[in-house]
Amino acid sequence: MTRTTRSVSPTEAGESLIRSLALRIEELETEIDQLVEIRDKPSGTVRITLSDYAQESVVWPKLRPVLREYPDIKVELNSDNGFRNIVEEKFDAGVRLDECVDKDTIAVRIGPDWRLVAVASPEYLKTRTVPKTPQELVGHNCINHRQARAGGFYAWEFEKDGREVRARVDGQLTFNTSYAMIDAAVAGYGIAYVPETLVERDRASGRLIQILDDWSPLFPGYYLFYPSRRQNSPAFRVIVDALKI
Repeated sequence: MTRTTRSVSPTEAGESLIRSLALRIEELETEIDQLVEIRDKPSGTVRITLSDYAQESVVWPKLRPVLREYPDIKVELNSDNGFRNIVEEKFDAGVRLDECVDKDTIAVRIGPDWRLVAVASPEYLKTRTVPKTPQELVGHNCINHRQARAGGFYAWEFEKDGREVRARVDGQLTFNTSYAMIDAAVAGYGIAYVPETLVERDRASGRLIQILDDWSPLFPGYYLFYPSRRQNSPAFRVIVDALKI
């Protein structure tokens, strides 16, 4: 620096240093801006555990357009109809019905109310008396559903005029997925109690006939649940916003 009694000014070497530093500072500011942009850009992998029905009816239809809009987001959907520990198994979130959501997690509703309906093929019903009440399922070949959580058979839940009935049914076949139960019902192996949305086409085509129509209650829809630590990820926020209703 050149000093006088009235001023201080840089020397020629000092001016050269200032110009050099100014360029470097500008470069650093550009690099910092790029890092901030990368940090805030939705990217990375989001892992979700869920049932096959939740995946096909709720989650996947909502995710399709999102993944096209955000190509840097990767999603892993683990469908096994079990009840996985999302923290221990390093899932970012899980999808379950209301009463099955883990405590101490954040839960966001992602699906509408839904119904289970009893269906059978015309061939099966042709030679049998069509049940008018849940009690009349006794003696019918009912297709059972093995529950992933409890391990036992699902007791068919019915309701009419405020009266609730849980029917323990019996039959030749047991599955742990609704899709297999529907295939068996279409093939004439008995009565299945399955989500209504999964059999809309089969009912419309006449491959399946719905019975006990006025006994099918509504159930609360699906929830996405996750530990609070995940809510700050840009990619995860995009997925939550896409799924919630």
